Parts: sequence; structure tokens; C-alpha cells
Amino acid sequence: MRPPHTHEEVSTVFEEGQLYSTVSTDADGQVQVHLGEDHPGFTDPAYRARRGDIAAAALAHRPGQPVPTIDYTEQEHEIWRLVSAELAPKHERYAHSEFLAAKAVLDLPTDHVPQLHEVTERLLPLTGWSYTAAPGLVPLREFYADLGARTFNSTQYLRHPSQPLYTPEPDIIHEVIGHANQLASPRFAAIVEAAGRASERLETDEAMQFVADVFWFSIEFGVIAEGGVTKAYGAGILSSYGEMDEFGHMDIRPLDLGQMGTLNYDITAYQPILFRAEGLAHLEDVVGHFFATVDDDLAAGLRAQASAHV
Repeated sequence: MRPPHTHEEVSTVFEEGQLYSTVSTDADGQVQVHLGEDHPGFTDPAYRARRGDIAAAALAHRPGQPVPTIDYTEQEHEIWRLVSAELAPKHERYAHSEFLAAKAVLDLPTDHVPQLHEVTERLLPLTGWSYTAAPGLVPLREFYADLGARTFNSTQYLRHPSQPLYTPEPDIIHEVIGHANQLASPRFAAIVEAAGRASERLETDEAMQFVADVFWFSIEFGVIAEGGVTKAYGAGILSSYGEMDEFGHMDIRPLDLGQMGTLNYDITAYQPILFRAEGLAHLEDVVGHFFATVDDDLAAGLRAQASAHV
């Protein structure tokens, strides 16, 4: 169960490599989502109310219960249709073949926003993964513990209709088009599960954050060489219309766990530094092995080595 949200949580939160608008519950039980002033929906009361309703459904959800079903509007379905259509040709151009094969097998609907139980029904027979609902930010250790149990915490809201190809925070398009397609690959799914299971071994917050940052530069924003070309496999790239056009022009470095676990980054901008695996086996050997074996001492040692080279 997620810890209860209070009315005091009113600022936009930047934690754990994810930017989410804070969710709070008023004294009268009304759930509110506190959008930042630069959010496209900040001045739209109908959108704010909609976000509050969807967050309330996730907050009311308890383990063992069916995942909340959201009655999506035609406007929300149209956003999903538009983004699905715009991302598809970019995936064919920029995505690694393992992602493309997994996407084809998962075969997400493109004509409507899928319910999370629909995503689970498609994923479960492929890789054993399921989806559950989250109102926004999930505590770091809880998020990773769920990954270790092959459960992905997903938001259910959609971005503001005024900017359908942009979102300042992860929405269901990112969580499902980015991550579910990735999790439909047994090889990518195994790496994500290993990252989750690492949380069971780690005692220090510093080690847990180190793992989360390596996850950011791999599962979220990872790139990989294929046929002499740099392709994307990270969900943050492959769910972003703009990021796919930009990632090839960035500072692309070899995999370096020390740098990946300590490098500062700004989630609000295109990622200027990316780390490339030289093949899927290389990604498994370096990042997958790290997630599968990391403990507090290894994380501390890698952090110290990275600091010594600064």
C-alpha cells in the first residue's frame, strides 16, 4: 500500500528520476493533482479535475483488487490514436530490433487507450509481467520491489490535449507505449526484473539511488549499437516524439556504470549524454549483470571510483 498523501504535499516533485505532479487529499476527501505553473494544463480547470478523478481511483486501489478501470473520453482516445500514429514510423526508424519485435508481439491497440488490465492480459503470457495503477510518484523502494515481482506501477492519465506530442511528466503513453513494449521482450524484461530484485539486497539509500540512476541511463534512456547504427531501447526515448529525433545528436558514451550512477541530469530537457551498449548481449553482460549482483559495497565502490575521476 502506498503511504497516504496529505494536503501538505503541494509542490511538483523531482525524485527518483521521474517528475510527477504531487497528489494530495483535502480534509473533505477531495483528491487534487498540483500541476506546475508551466504545465500545459495548469490553467484548465476541467483537465485538473480530470487528473484529480483519475488519481483518486489509483489512491483508492488496494492490492488484490482489480486495477481501476478508467472511462476514457473520446478526446483522450484521440490523443492516444494521434500519438500512436506519430510514434510508429519513428519506432521503425530509431528503435532497436528487439523492441520492435516485442512491440509487434504485444500488439497494443492504437485506436483506444488500453485499460491497464488489457496491458496485463497481453504481457502476462509473454513475460509474466503485470500492470498496476499509481496516482503518480511511487516511493523508490516500493517501485523497485514491485519491479522485482514483475509488476509495473503505471499512471493512467493522459497529457493535455493542447500539446498531444509533449508531456512534462510520465503519462500512460510513456508507461505503456514506452515500457510495456519494452517489457514484452524477455531479454529487456529480465534486466528490469533484476533491477527490481536488487532493491532486496540494498540497505543504504545511496546504493538504491545509484541503481535508480543506472536504470535511468539504461531502461529509460538507453541506446544500443545495431548494424553500425545507434538505436534506442529506452522507454523515455521511444515514448517521446521529440527525443527520438534528437538522441542521435547527443554525447553518446560507452557504458560506464560509475558515470551512469553518478551523472547529474535534467529530466525537463532532452538528455544531452547517453550511454551506448555495443549490442544486446553487451547490455546484458554489463547492466544486467550489475543489477543482478549489486550490493551496497559495489555501489559505494563504483561511486567512489567515479568521484576520483572527476
